[in-house]
Amino acid sequence: MLFSEVSAIGPQFFMLVPLIIVFPLAGLLINMIFGERFSEKTIGTIASSAAGLAFVVAVLQAISLISHPEGQVIPIVNWIMAGEVNLHWGFQVDTLSVTMMLVVSGVGTLIHIYAIGYMHSDVRFNGDPGRYRRFFVFMNLFIMMMMILVSSDNYIMLFVGWEGVGLCSYLLIGFWYDKGKDGIGNAIAAKKAFVVNRIGDFGFLMAAFTMFVFFRTFDFKTVVEQAPAVAAAAPTAILAITLFMLLGVTGKSAQLPLFVWLPDAMAGPTPVSALIHAATMVTAGVYLVARSNALYVLVPQAQNSVALVGGLTALFAATIAVAQFDIKKVLAYSTISQLGYMVAAVGMGAFTAGMFHLITHAFFKALLFLSAGSVIQGVEHGHHAAEHDPQGKKALKAEGSGHHFDPQDMRNMGGLRNRMKTTFWVYTIAAIAISGVPPLAGFWSKDEILEASLHLNPAVYWMLLLAAFLTAFYMGRQIMMVFFGESRSAAANFAKESPAIMTTPLIALAVLTVFGGVLNLPGSHILSTWLEHTIEVGHEGSFEIIVSLIATSVGVVALFLAWMLYGKRYEEMLKRPQAKRVDDPLRSMLGPVFTVFENKWWVDELYDTIIVKPYKALARLLAGPGKLEVRPELARADFLHDTVITDGFRKLANLMATTIDLGFIDAIANNMGNTVQGTAVIMRRIQSGFVRNYALMVFLGVVLIVGYLLLVH
Repeated sequence: MLFSEVSAIGPQFFMLVPLIIVFPLAGLLINMIFGERFSEKTIGTIASSAAGLAFVVAVLQAISLISHPEGQVIPIVNWIMAGEVNLHWGFQVDTLSVTMMLVVSGVGTLIHIYAIGYMHSDVRFNGDPGRYRRFFVFMNLFIMMMMILVSSDNYIMLFVGWEGVGLCSYLLIGFWYDKGKDGIGNAIAAKKAFVVNRIGDFGFLMAAFTMFVFFRTFDFKTVVEQAPAVAAAAPTAILAITLFMLLGVTGKSAQLPLFVWLPDAMAGPTPVSALIHAATMVTAGVYLVARSNALYVLVPQAQNSVALVGGLTALFAATIAVAQFDIKKVLAYSTISQLGYMVAAVGMGAFTAGMFHLITHAFFKALLFLSAGSVIQGVEHGHHAAEHDPQGKKALKAEGSGHHFDPQDMRNMGGLRNRMKTTFWVYTIAAIAISGVPPLAGFWSKDEILEASLHLNPAVYWMLLLAAFLTAFYMGRQIMMVFFGESRSAAANFAKESPAIMTTPLIALAVLTVFGGVLNLPGSHILSTWLEHTIEVGHEGSFEIIVSLIATSVGVVALFLAWMLYGKRYEEMLKRPQAKRVDDPLRSMLGPVFTVFENKWWVDELYDTIIVKPYKALARLLAGPGKLEVRPELARADFLHDTVITDGFRKLANLMATTIDLGFIDAIANNMGNTVQGTAVIMRRIQSGFVRNYALMVFLGVVLIVGYLLLVH
């Protein structure tokens, strides 16, 4: 088809945009209603096809925008109409929303396909194959809610999708709700994500309510048009709105101080981790700031706040990642750090740079998580194989791993590059990309953010540069610990490559990771040209060779140091017979600093001390003895609960019922009734029914009137 023909029919595709919601909805309904009759392969195919069809719709929207870049709003239905409140649901088809549609549905489809193979083994490792169907129902729901979020034309419908992905994260993080520490660890992780995100949601709602007070609307288009006038009349209102939005961003996109839920999200199956971290929930905050760019450019104070939060988060999370041993926890803190880059970029006004990194990060972070899942299942299969092999049993007994073996601990791995060659190569590609080494996609997007920060906010630049060094270091550390050296466990020694249904999406993501940088190469700026029809492109600097050389050198040096420590030195430590588990060589170099990083700066413990424990203590106190748990010290709660609260409530209820209700309110009604009855008795005596009586009354009336007139005159 010629480009002119595409341009001619392009606008017709705008009307297809509701299908981007319909297809995932249809997929989840089919599996939910009829899935019991289907095989696992059929269930996975239906769910993956639903996500894939949503991607096709997104592609058609992009084709339409080529000839009509101004986009279009497709109204669907009015929701609430009361006074000035006119809430409706419409689809915003523009270059920003379609970019997000493409990323969510495209990467989401690859994750769905991967999950067909991954969940086949995962449900069996966890002893409940019946949950296979439920998983894909939740995954389709996640895609649908994210599509509502990125396609809405107003803030309230965006919030519906915002809450929807929060629900889906709760369902999927706690998918194995009866697993984890004490049989409830995963359920607690899901609850933590849900509760922490409610704090961010409060910020979003306050921003929306404040917006309505001053704009009298929630529509994106109207807000953009009125923003300069409102800023001139009430500049503090715009500042309040944008700062409330920042609170929402810190919750949804896991920034300081509300990042604590995201590492615990690793409790969900690995495809869930990939979907949350790469393409859906955590990018919602970045999208919100980019969508609200017309507001942020009017308040430099808010821009600086967003940029500083992003820069600090990028550095803070990177320090934690260098000292983690769980393969997924390293990637979780890496995601928090990379989100810091995006938030810093959109905060500084480099909106295209932030969106560019969002896209490339979706490629290489999805690749990292799915590859990590391949490693984990390979090691799990290896552990199972070792249990059925005579030599493997001896090795397991010597290790003392038994049933407590952790397939996610990198100290149990090593030497996997020879056993899982495809996974090794794709993992290495993703690690190099996130390390910012050219010419992979991560180099171009990260370099663009660093260049912008150098000119717009030098303090943030140094934070991001140091975070870039730590990023390359912990990725090099991970590659060396997982794939190089000798096997450090029988499970690693018996590990095997994942099936093609899992490795094929990995190869596709690796290709995107290698070539994704062409989306916004210096000189062409394809993405900038594409997005300028929707948002303020903001800072768009030229390619600076010095900035690129510094960033590349930092990444290469960090990778070299990781190789020195975890290649050569780590192998030497492995040969020492005195320790069952080889310690991290970085611990001896950093000492207590490494301990701080390993314990994640004790942020969770701090929150537990100042928030969680006092809250639980108050709950126990108010619940009364024996209501939550039996503890002797709760005897002191008897007076408060039984005397102050219970007896006080009863006395108040008695006062309201007897004195106020019966003695006052009912008395008024009763007295009114008695008055009417008394009046009726008197009036009844006058109404005798005899004509002579009525004539007499008329005569007396006439006499009284005549007498009155004579006296007056």
